[in-house]
Amino acid sequence: MSRPQVLSDWTRELSIRMPHLSKPQVAVLAVLSYGMVVLQKCSYTTIALWLAMLEGRKFGTVRQQLREWYYDAQDKRGAHRRQIDVQACFAPLLRWVVQLWTGTTMALALDATALSDRFVVLSISVLYRSTGIPVAWTVLDAHRKGGWKGHWLRMLEQIRPSVPSEWTVLVLGDRGLYARWLFRHIVRMGWHPFLRINQQAKFRPEGQSHWYWLTDLVNQTGGLWYGSGTAFSSKDNHLRCTLVAWWGEGHKEAWFILTDLSGAKCEATWYGLRAWCEQGFKCLKRGGWQWQHTRMTDPARVARMWLTLAVATLWTVTLGSQVENGPTPEWPNLPDLRPLLGGVIAGVRPRRTRLVRLGWLWLNAQLSKIYPPPLPRQLVPEPWPGPPEGRWPLAPPPPMQKTYP
Repeated sequence: MSRPQVLSDWTRELSIRMPHLSKPQVAVLAVLSYGMVVLQKCSYTTIALWLAMLEGRKFGTVRQQLREWYYDAQDKRGAHRRQIDVQACFAPLLRWVVQLWTGTTMALALDATALSDRFVVLSISVLYRSTGIPVAWTVLDAHRKGGWKGHWLRMLEQIRPSVPSEWTVLVLGDRGLYARWLFRHIVRMGWHPFLRINQQAKFRPEGQSHWYWLTDLVNQTGGLWYGSGTAFSSKDNHLRCTLVAWWGEGHKEAWFILTDLSGAKCEATWYGLRAWCEQGFKCLKRGGWQWQHTRMTDPARVARMWLTLAVATLWTVTLGSQVENGPTPEWPNLPDLRPLLGGVIAGVRPRRTRLVRLGWLWLNAQLSKIYPPPLPRQLVPEPWPGPPEGRWPLAPPPPMQKTYP
C-alpha cells in the first residue's frame, strides 16, 4: 500500500527545514510526528501499530524502525548507524519559526518542567498566542545532582544565530531561574532579560544612596513603580539594571522584574507572557501528545522524543493560528470560527480552545475530506499586553521611618 500524500508532503517539509538530518532520520521523524498528531499520542508502539495497518507492513519491522530512531548509535543494529544529534536541531528549529514569523519582536521563556521523579527538562520556548513552542531543551536525570548554568548558556548560544541581529528578543524567566550571570549573558547576546526576582531584596534608585526593600516600592494591589539603579545590596551581587515592579489585580503578590530596557520601553504586563510556556508543557502532556505516559528511562532518548513533540507542536500551532485568523485569499476554505473565537485575538477573554487542539481538528477535518493537507503556515503574533492602569510616579517613596513604642 502506498504512503499517504500528507505524510510524503510532511517528510519533504521536514527535509527542507532540517537539512542536516539524513534521509532515513527525516523519514522516521516525519512518521513519528505525523502519527503523533493524528493519534494524539507519542507512544512509538501505538504509532507503529497504526502505520502497519495504514501501509500493510509487518508491525515488528515498523516498531523496531521507530524504536531505533531514539537509540544511541552503539545500541542500533547493523553497521554505520547514526544517532540523532538533538542539539544540532535547535538552531534549525528556531530558524523555521523565524521564517514563519510576522514582525521582528519575539519573546522566549526559560523554564523547567518535571516528569514525576524521573526527569527534569530545561526548556527554551517561543511564546506565541497563549502557548509555548519548544526550540531547545536538555533532559536531566531527576536524581542526579549538578548545576544548570552550563546547560542554559549552551542552549542560548546554540539558538542565537537563528534570530536576526536587528530583532528585539525578550527572554523571560521565573524567580527560581534568576542569576546575575544569566542576566549579563542575555545582555551580551544583544537580547533583553526580563527576569523576575524574589521580593526579599533591596534596590537603590539611580542618583540615590538609600537602599529600599522591594516591598517598600510596591506594597499594595494596583501599585506600579519602575526605574533604573542597582539591585541587591550585597556588594558581590550588585547589578546595574532597570527594576519594574507591579502588583496587579487578582495577583497574590507583586512582580519584581529586572531588565536592561528602560522603564519607558517596557511594560510590567509583559511578564504575564511567561505563563504561556506552562500551557505549552500541558500540550506536551495531557493536553496534547500524552508525554506523561512514556516508559523511557534514558534522558538521551527522551531528548529525541522531545524533537518529535516540538515539530508536532509547531505544525499544529501554526494551523490553529490560521483557523483563529479566519479565511484568507490563499485559504478561502478555512472554517470561519471568528464569531465563536471573537474576543480572543483582541485579548478580551481567554481562549476556549488551545491552538494545538484547533490545528489538530482542522488537520483531521482536511484528512477526512481527502483535501490537500495543510503544512505549517505563517505565524502572526498578537500585540504584547499594554501598560497597567494608572502608573505611579517614577520617584521612589521616601524611606520608611521606624517607630518605637
